[in-house]
Amino acid sequence: MALKNNFRKLAIWQNARKLVSETYIFTSKFPKSEIYGLSNQLQRCSISIASNIAEGSARNSDKHFIQYLESALGSSFEWETQLICAYDLQYIDNITFEENLQTIQKLQAMISNFKNTLN
Repeated sequence: MALKNNFRKLAIWQNARKLVSETYIFTSKFPKSEIYGLSNQLQRCSISIASNIAEGSARNSDKHFIQYLESALGSSFEWETQLICAYDLQYIDNITFEENLQTIQKLQAMISNFKNTLN
């Protein structure tokens, strides 16, 4: 089922791409002291999620695609942890936190469900 260059059609990739945009928007409001810290980590994780989905779609087998989806899923849990830290540090308000928490949990479920269709 490897989709070879059709990753743009995948809902999981589309949602991951939106997460990148949202991440850059809310991290732009973080303190300047976080530019190489939490801001950068959240941004890199969001990009990693989308990139792993895209790279996995180019692999020759579902088995290899699943490995990349597992990496994307791992990055999503890392991103969620960093979101919680940003909230704990009061870098984001409750609305931003709750909206993004729902977004990442939905994406995690989508990636898991898609991965299960490849097994």
